[in-house]
Amino acid sequence: MFGKKKLFEEKMEPRCAYCAKGTPLEEGRVLCPKKGVVSAGGHCGAFKYDPLKRVPPKPTVLDTGKLNEEDFRLD
Repeated sequence: MFGKKKLFEEKMEPRCAYCAKGTPLEEGRVLCPKKGVVSAGGHCGAFKYDPLKRVPPKPTVLDTGKLNEEDFRLD
């Protein structure tokens, strides 16, 4: 019938920014208990995904300026 929709991806690309072991510092930096202060885009073998630390991208804005009445007709 319908497939289950997964809330979180199973194979997440590792990044220190959303590792359960890291502590976010200023913009773009994370304090790692294993490596010290590292870039938020980096990763190591100790990565453990924490879905609550991941910030999803902002949704795109609909550009209504290019729409007209013909776009909404059901002929």
